[in-house]
Amino acid sequence: MALANPAEASLRFPRRRMKPLVLASTSPRRKELLALLQLPFEVVEPDFQERIHADLPPEAQAWTLALGKAQSCARQHADSLVLGSDTLIAVGEIILGKPADRAEAGAMLRRLRGRDHHIYTAVALCCAARRIQDVAVDRVQVWMKPFSDDDLEAYLASGEWQGEAGAYSIQGRGGSFIERIEGDFTAAVGLPLRLTASLLQKHGLSVPVDVEQLYRTKPYPNWARFTHD
Repeated sequence: MALANPAEASLRFPRRRMKPLVLASTSPRRKELLALLQLPFEVVEPDFQERIHADLPPEAQAWTLALGKAQSCARQHADSLVLGSDTLIAVGEIILGKPADRAEAGAMLRRLRGRDHHIYTAVALCCAARRIQDVAVDRVQVWMKPFSDDDLEAYLASGEWQGEAGAYSIQGRGGSFIERIEGDFTAAVGLPLRLTASLLQKHGLSVPVDVEQLYRTKPYPNWARFTHD
């Protein structure tokens, strides 16, 4: 029996192509940051219940949550490279989540005032078809100013704290509370671009922009305020 012509065989059995990148997050900040890499991507809400495990340190918590988000979408988008991410704020080993109300937001900010804390942002890439599962974590150290009670009340009145881990937004008005940072500003916002680009390239997705140029120009709100990136 004659063997099939390779070209004809490829027409009958086309090579599986990876579909566009999927961002497993509905966070506007992550969507904005990922868009800076100028890659086409689809936003999908992860079907994943975030739970903090008391026996895990903050870095491991972020790692686990980012992977869970990516895996939940990868099951439904088997041919796509799925990106999940999670950001946690911690004072020592105490994790500060999103405040439930204004009183809790005030308590969190008083705890952070005049001292340092850490932000852990994990990035996970998964692809079911290619059996990819890769996770990395970026850490940022943040020093907060000893702001006044009046400043605190004005910030709480703004409502910006709502939905923000640690009750503040470094890319918004909350950035005025920050004295300095050590680490990647984009990780503090919610998606470390250097780390993300590196992981994408590692798994065959070309990033069309000069990532280092992004870090020189800092095209995101409040990025230029912080010289350590």
